[in-house]
Amino acid sequence: MPGEIEINNGDLLQDELQKEVQLAEPQQEEPIIAAVKNGTTAGPKKMQMTTSVDTASVRAAYEDVRSDSTDTQWAVFKFDGSRIACADTGSDFDKFKEHFSENERAFGYMRIQTGDEMSKRQKFIFITWIGPSVNILQRAKMSTDKAVMKNIVPNFAIELQLDQISEIDLKYFVEELNKAGGANYGTGIRDN
Repeated sequence: MPGEIEINNGDLLQDELQKEVQLAEPQQEEPIIAAVKNGTTAGPKKMQMTTSVDTASVRAAYEDVRSDSTDTQWAVFKFDGSRIACADTGSDFDKFKEHFSENERAFGYMRIQTGDEMSKRQKFIFITWIGPSVNILQRAKMSTDKAVMKNIVPNFAIELQLDQISEIDLKYFVEELNKAGGANYGTGIRDN
């Protein structure tokens, strides 16, 4: 029958196959693949995927922020290559804000006093910062890096993931803490 391929002992007849199917010319390999196959290059640079943490510096800063006996209100944890360490601690919010830039990833931990005039409480915020210019691979790694950090910095009322400098705002943080805290009853007298 025309258009059918005859089978001879389980093998396709080559003549019929070539009539039916036009084989494409083999594509030239990409230069990098050919170089790797020939052993002339080590291939593309590999990014170290495992993140390590300077646990001692992170834990010390965390305890310092939580301590009622110090003035420390915040800590910033930054990447030094693939290692996360405490970059700075302090009490001035403007100095805290200076630590976050558009092309880096970081974590912040902050103590904020909340409540009304009858009941003041200290609340803590864990901040994950991914600047808008951070590349996609670094963005993707933040979920696992954040999990590692939360094992060392476990106690906080809310967690915020921020990517705009304008979001690093003390008033915004207080509003988010109040939302998470539920009802806020006061006597009607305001603090000035």
